[in-house]
Amino acid sequence: MAINTTFVSGNVLTAAQMNNLPWGIVSATNVTASSGSFTAETLRVTSPSFTAVANRYYRISYFEPSLQFASGTVNNVGMIIRITSIAGTIQTFGEIKIQSLNNNAGYVSIVKTLSAGATVFVGTVIANGGGAANAVSSATSVTQLVIEDLGST
Repeated sequence: MAINTTFVSGNVLTAAQMNNLPWGIVSATNVTASSGSFTAETLRVTSPSFTAVANRYYRISYFEPSLQFASGTVNNVGMIIRITSIAGTIQTFGEIKIQSLNNNAGYVSIVKTLSAGATVFVGTVIANGGGAANAVSSATSVTQLVIEDLGST
């Protein structure tokens, strides 16, 4: 965020100073359905389209509450944030090590500027290591994709 000037008694707050401030949550998308068994990259959550503003920082965060071993020799589950669709450009990627049959939460996030215009993000998962995995969600254990406006550059 661009740094505002120091305020002292008697100063007037300007529109430019207000526009430097964060605008907050752009969208928060929740998924309560589990993925079922997957090996290939699988779409888990899609944000609604929003109009990005140029020269502002956005944080895109993707959370999976429970990634589990399903079969074979899965060692890791990759979590990917892409722009537009499952075929879109990768924005960030992280791997979560799967510990046998335990629940393994996963989180990836990126802070970046965007081009002005309609924008959609997706969160996907992929099993790595020669087997299958599950992404388990429910009403009390929610998969989330959150987009936040952090302020001007």
